[in-house]
Amino acid sequence: MIGLLSDSHGDLDALDAGHALLSARGARRFFFLGGRFTDVGDWLLRRRTRERGGRAYTDRDFLSDVTAWLSTSEQTERPGAFEEEAASSANDDAIELRSRFSITPERGSLQYLDPTVPTKLMDMLGQSLCCVVHNKNDLTRDDLANATLFLHGAAREPAVVQIGPRYFVTPGALAGAAEQTCGLIDVTDGAPRFTGLRLDGSVLVPPTSLVPERRLPGVKLTVK
Repeated sequence: MIGLLSDSHGDLDALDAGHALLSARGARRFFFLGGRFTDVGDWLLRRRTRERGGRAYTDRDFLSDVTAWLSTSEQTERPGAFEEEAASSANDDAIELRSRFSITPERGSLQYLDPTVPTKLMDMLGQSLCCVVHNKNDLTRDDLANATLFLHGAAREPAVVQIGPRYFVTPGALAGAAEQTCGLIDVTDGAPRFTGLRLDGSVLVPPTSLVPERRLPGVKLTVK
């Protein structure tokens, strides 16, 4: 499963709560869709500080983190989007946890202007080619022609909008909106579904298929 988080705008408590909720529901990878690119790094640093019992971050800690990161990068691969795996104490390590996050920058951030940082990410979710972006206005004609599923931030509430064969999905915002929300994507038989959640765990958008229904030619469907 994939957890969707967006638009925390410095609210690290909301980011922490969203991550905890989605992890408890089975998310093993996370898309952070922008809304302050550096929040994930700040949140991970805070977690690391808590793990050290509040002790100041030293040069020895830095060297230890770099060594661990290099070891992780060389010996392990990032888990698949929907790979089920047993929980372990390593899952709480900040370095390993960072490898589970894919992040897109928002307009106005330094990362958005950095040519080495992609403003959009592409991934396969089940049988659907997915494009991940903070602001859907950044999508180009080529993006719309190639992908069928678009995950985006810059929205105030979770929603699924279908336009023809394409789906535009947002988890809403962790901060700056009437309700703090996040989202979850799971795949059944290759078909992704989206669920929109409040941070208290209540469902705002029930599980919604992100694959167009196939209708038989010449058959007209009506709903009474």
